[in-house]
Amino acid sequence: MARTMEWAARADHLGGIPRKLVIMGVGAFAKVMTTLLNSTSVHNPETLVRLVQSRPPGVPLITVSNHMSTSVTSLNPPILFKSPCRLDDPLMWGFKGFPTSDARMARWVLAAEDICFKNSILSYFFRLGKCIPITRGGGIFQEHMEEALDRLSDGAWLHTFPEGKVSQEDAPIRRLKWGTASLIERAPVTPIVLPIVHRGFEKVMPEKSFFGRRPPLPLCNKDIRIIVGEPIEFDLPRLRQTAISMSREQSFCSVGWPTDSPHGLDEAAQRWLYTSISDRIHTVMEGLRGLGSTIFKLKGHVPLGIEDSSFCI
Repeated sequence: MARTMEWAARADHLGGIPRKLVIMGVGAFAKVMTTLLNSTSVHNPETLVRLVQSRPPGVPLITVSNHMSTSVTSLNPPILFKSPCRLDDPLMWGFKGFPTSDARMARWVLAAEDICFKNSILSYFFRLGKCIPITRGGGIFQEHMEEALDRLSDGAWLHTFPEGKVSQEDAPIRRLKWGTASLIERAPVTPIVLPIVHRGFEKVMPEKSFFGRRPPLPLCNKDIRIIVGEPIEFDLPRLRQTAISMSREQSFCSVGWPTDSPHGLDEAAQRWLYTSISDRIHTVMEGLRGLGSTIFKLKGHVPLGIEDSSFCI
């Protein structure tokens, strides 16, 4: 299976100029929305900025977050016709002090193929924006997951939404899908895994607010809260050994996963391992969600470690 417009995603495509223009344009839009038109508070931003700018050479970074913003239309410059775009990414990178417009440091992100890659123009735009198309329901061994692994092999930063769908409710984090866990386990160099939980983007682009429908443009004067956690450490050699032991005691219905795992894991062991990694990430994200609720309950109070970007107009 060929990778969709992979040539457009390369850093050297047309000298890198189209990518720089897209990243700068989208970055500028994110800065305006996040720091000027809405009130944004970020807890522990220095950890995210440090890992993006100065982590050890060759070590990849995977950030994971919840997914709350719905699609917006007519918002993807220079595409002025109806085209869907989720706003969690890129707006969550628009806070003050983050290098939003640096194409070299910008994240790669897994993006739904049926939303962001509907036609050749959209595909080209999102490819320039360092998006990797993922077929929802296509499984963790689809071709573009291999592309994501290639980017991790390069030591790049990859962002994922492990819930796999948008949820605008103030509710516990949904069960995480195995895609992110598989990338963590299969990457040649174990990635740094940084959890992020946010709230407020569902108000910037709500599902129902404009005569019972989503608004045609993002809303302003909303309170956005971003909680950046600390890196999650995974002892993968130990987890793999445990997975092999535990899988021998479990029965399951095989779906024919590849058995040529570089670490000698059969399908049962892989399933146990991906579940274990996902559960750990879920627990941490749910803890951050609770921390965020506690931190931001005190109106008008900005605790230590919170960046206040309250420049709403």
